[in-house]
Amino acid sequence: MSVIIPTLNEAETIGAVLREIPRAYAGDLIVADGGSSDGTPAAAAAAGARVIAAGRGYGRACAAGAAAARPESRVLVFLDGDGADRGDLVAEVAGPVLAGERDLVLASRTRGAREPGAMLWHQVLAGRLAGFGIGALYGVRYSDMCAFRAIDRAALARLRLREMTYGWNIEMQMQAARAGLRIAELPLPYRCRAGGASKVAGSLSGTLRAGSRIIATFLRVAAGPAPRP
Repeated sequence: MSVIIPTLNEAETIGAVLREIPRAYAGDLIVADGGSSDGTPAAAAAAGARVIAAGRGYGRACAAGAAAARPESRVLVFLDGDGADRGDLVAEVAGPVLAGERDLVLASRTRGAREPGAMLWHQVLAGRLAGFGIGALYGVRYSDMCAFRAIDRAALARLRLREMTYGWNIEMQMQAARAGLRIAELPLPYRCRAGGASKVAGSLSGTLRAGSRIIATFLRVAAGPAPRP
């Protein structure tokens, strides 16, 4: 198994995020950095991660991390580097995929216990609207687009994801539903970010930019053909 953490200026939090992952699941920790200027790569390396330069774009970092995973890693886990995801609960997310019971397992922030202020109202609404749309199209209803997820590596390759920005998560969820993957969504606790500034919810421009990419990705995938086996 490999754990992939996309980062951009998360030096304040990345060490604690890496140290929180249980040792049994920390054999291949990959920090896919998007060009941080605050020392994130050095902090990640000092905490035991393998750091790769991924280039800008959330989806690009996730894809680069997946490509860099060890050949023997059958399961890939993704989570954010800001300390909001509960890395100590990685077994909850990865376990069903490691056991061969599920192909994709996602944490749900909206169904789990959230610290006050951990999610803004428009983030909750966006997850519900996306879930409604995906349910109407493919019959799989999601409640969130949380970054914390585990997926079978071979299944991920079959999805042929193209989105290199903040639309990566919704493209994965749409294509997984369309492909008939065995999917589970688990309510897990979610915290406020432990430090630094959010690239999305921290500003109006970030929110609008991410929202536009998510909407554009939804429309593109909905109108396009299903991935070929």
